[in-house]
Amino acid sequence: MSPWPYPYWLAHRGAGKHAPENTLAAFRLGAAHGYRAFECDVKLSADGVPFLLHDATLQRTTNGHDLAGERLWDELAQLDAGAWHSPAYTGEPLPRLNEVAAWVQAEGCCLNVEIKPTPGTEAATGAAVATACARLWAGAAVPPLLSSFSEAALQAAQAAAPALPRALLLDALPPDPVARARALGCVAVITQHRLMDGALCTSLHAAGLRALCYTVNDEADVQRLQALGVDGLITDAVDRHPPVEPQRPGR
Repeated sequence: MSPWPYPYWLAHRGAGKHAPENTLAAFRLGAAHGYRAFECDVKLSADGVPFLLHDATLQRTTNGHDLAGERLWDELAQLDAGAWHSPAYTGEPLPRLNEVAAWVQAEGCCLNVEIKPTPGTEAATGAAVATACARLWAGAAVPPLLSSFSEAALQAAQAAAPALPRALLLDALPPDPVARARALGCVAVITQHRLMDGALCTSLHAAGLRALCYTVNDEADVQRLQALGVDGLITDAVDRHPPVEPQRPGR
């Protein structure tokens, strides 16, 4: 396999348990803990602006309500995406993808962009996010790694920006995950950590694919997965897991 350009440890949604998830404040806190790679969720506003948010609806992590994808960006930009977490973050805004791209590149960090479509917009979101990423990282030494649970989003991303690397996210194992990933032109598979075992890791590597896992917080899980030889771990526990690169041949 060709060398893998991404750090082994990725901070989930920035440092999304210790600061408001998917905000620049969370990225800054993750960087303060030494993390140089981050995972985030990106969807589209009603007027097609890529921005960071995990849920389809606004109420869990902002003071807004209803479907985020049905709101114009000018409305979304006024929301408070920090107060739900703790008073110290009151007024923290939802970030646009272009703001995160600028911060990541200025800090010399890497990004895993999870394409998180509002239901029913899978292909449109995949194409728009991939197109934006290709523009925002044009000429960058390390492009963002696009990932999604939605195969339709990954297919659209592939068509829109075929040069960008992609990963298939899995929260359950399909009959042949290697074939599914290869059919989508992916370079990696990112599984829920309990799904990864030695057979799957070996089969992914044999097919030239990288094996990553989310969301790995407990030390016992870290040890098990590192022993299997996985290529990356996404974690919430940025305070407990220093982002030390394990020694892996061929990384």
